[in-house]
Amino acid sequence: MNKKEFGKKGWTPERLESLSGKTYVITGANTGAGFEATKILLSKGAEVFMLNRNAKKSNKAIDDLKAQFGADAKVAFIKMDLAELSSVRNAAEEVIRTVPKIDALICNAAVAQVAKQAFTNDGFESQLGINHYGHFLLVNLLFDKVEETRGRVVVVGSQGYKMGLKTIQFEDMNFDKNYHPNNTYCHSKLAQIMFAYELQHRIKKANKDVKVYVCHPGASKTSLINKDTPLMTRITWSILSASPMVQSAEKGSYPEVMCATEDNLKQQAYYGPTGRMNWGGPVGACKLEPFALDREVAGKLWDVSEKETNCTWSF
Repeated sequence: MNKKEFGKKGWTPERLESLSGKTYVITGANTGAGFEATKILLSKGAEVFMLNRNAKKSNKAIDDLKAQFGADAKVAFIKMDLAELSSVRNAAEEVIRTVPKIDALICNAAVAQVAKQAFTNDGFESQLGINHYGHFLLVNLLFDKVEETRGRVVVVGSQGYKMGLKTIQFEDMNFDKNYHPNNTYCHSKLAQIMFAYELQHRIKKANKDVKVYVCHPGASKTSLINKDTPLMTRITWSILSASPMVQSAEKGSYPEVMCATEDNLKQQAYYGPTGRMNWGGPVGACKLEPFALDREVAGKLWDVSEKETNCTWSF
């Protein structure tokens, strides 16, 4: 599947038919691409459960969505902080108890380019802890629920996976010796992507019926670059954001919506904008760097992730 198969425009929400009866769970959905993805899904009649850490922002987002799509719009919020594994466990329990089914679990939430080394409540470097470990645990806990509908898991990666170290720094996962806002962020996104492709292999071997797709939003106007990022990064990003090189958060949401809904996508693929530097342009299949598919590194990462999150997979 590539952009040609979707025509010159690439994949757009115009391809969507009714999603009535479908249910989607999205992390980090009260702002940015996650919020825009929620809007697209609701506009087609789907039900969306947002997993967010901030209750006030989430309730405001729900008010805005119901103002746009009507009071009966099927959208709800479950509190979850990916920086706390106990919060992930509590949220997963609530999802299992209250969400009727999951057609796609979209791992959208992320933090990026944290200026100074910071740690989660569980002692992990914050970007790895939130972007990878938190989602690793969440997918583990909700996997059976996703399989009940023969559903899918969507991992929202980043072009950053191609930068930085281009491998997993097992000897110092917290970057105590070489912390760098961008390299450490890239490390966390590579971990997410490697987990997704390793999960595909393990699902196939265990004869399970869940599909896993990987995408990236390109360069989009979201809240990812914020007060926690280095000053120069914020200045540079504000200049770029005012240029045509950076696309809207809505367009940044297209790849994750596509991966959550479109039939006949390839699993060992990497979807997103296909234009210059993959910053924008028609959404389709992008080049996937071979080091992201290193099974030896991915297997070791899996073992480390199980240990650190204190979870085991049944397959």
